[in-house]
Amino acid sequence: MDIDLTGKVVAITGASSGIGEATALACAQAGAHVALAARRADRIEALAQRIEAERGVRALALPTDVGEEAQARAFVERAHAELGRLDALLNNAGVMLLGPIEGAPTEEWRRMIHVNLFGVLWCTHAALPLMRAQGTGHIVNVSSVAGRVARAGSGVYNLTKWGVNAFSEALRQECVDAGIRVTIIEPGAVETELPGHNRPEILEQLRRRFGDIERLTSEDIANAIVFALGQPSHVSINELLVRPSRQAG
Repeated sequence: MDIDLTGKVVAITGASSGIGEATALACAQAGAHVALAARRADRIEALAQRIEAERGVRALALPTDVGEEAQARAFVERAHAELGRLDALLNNAGVMLLGPIEGAPTEEWRRMIHVNLFGVLWCTHAALPLMRAQGTGHIVNVSSVAGRVARAGSGVYNLTKWGVNAFSEALRQECVDAGIRVTIIEPGAVETELPGHNRPEILEQLRRRFGDIERLTSEDIANAIVFALGQPSHVSINELLVRPSRQAG
């Protein structure tokens, strides 16, 4: 199924790598203009240049820490002002820092809550009045299979992703009369930079757990996101759980 997003504007957080980068490229390929947020300015600036050169659409790079309310609001409002509208917001920025709750470095918890929860809250809060004024919009929140299944060693990451899921469902219900759709994307194991920020002992545990599984690519998840974005206005894809074929849990 070919998805046509010609003329749409999609704002994407966590766009410097992985799912965010892949989705920016996929949206641009489908004809959308994109606004890119991440802390790594050099990466999103290079990506914006590549998109404009290769895809022939506009791409706006806006260095942003989405966990900071003022920065998140500035990103969303500048995307709307400079690209003319805001059809979709992809809350993709996230941090996954695993390990037992007892004895955990609590700074890891702060980092996850800062990005995984506050990033979603601040960007969404800024986007809603803009979309309501348009009479249309789509908010896509990237959660995780960890938003459905809790495991020892993943407690605080589970907390953030279950929170994203609950927030998204409440938001969906609030927005049904405003023409704003809400979608949760729940990836399983994906080959990205996300696990690489964990402590060495956690990385070894992840290797043992997923070592023989062919993981999803960022492009696999980007395809799911673009599929949700490309549905006709009377169709709302509320939730997509996407696992590797050989991932059991």
